[in-house]
Amino acid sequence: MNEQDPKEDLIDTIFRNGTITAVGILLAFSLGFITHWAANPIPWQLHHLLAAAPILIGIALQMRALSMLLDISSLQRRIYERANRIFLTGLILTASGVGLAILLDVFEMAGTGALPGG
Repeated sequence: MNEQDPKEDLIDTIFRNGTITAVGILLAFSLGFITHWAANPIPWQLHHLLAAAPILIGIALQMRALSMLLDISSLQRRIYERANRIFLTGLILTASGVGLAILLDVFEMAGTGALPGG
C-alpha cells in the first residue's frame, strides 16, 4: 500500500513553539529598531525611505509569519515551512534596511562633521 501516515506530515509542537519564540524575539528587535530610528534626532529626509521601506515590509512579513505560526494549522509541515520562508524573507529585508539606515546615518553625520575625529 502507498498510503502515507497522516502524522508523517506534521511537525512536533515543541519544535514549532521554539520557532514561535525565536520569531517573536526577532520581530520585537525589528520593531524596537524602527521605533528607536524614528526617534533619532537626525531629521528625516526623503532618501531615508530607501531604508524605511524594506524595514517596514520586512516587519510586515515577520508579523505575517508569526500569525501563521500561531495558528494550529502550522503543525502541518507544508504550512510551517511556508511560514518559515516568509519569516526569513522578512528578516533579510529588515536586516538590509537596518544596514542601509546605519549607512545613511553615518553619511549624514559625516556630512555635518559630527563623527569623532572628523
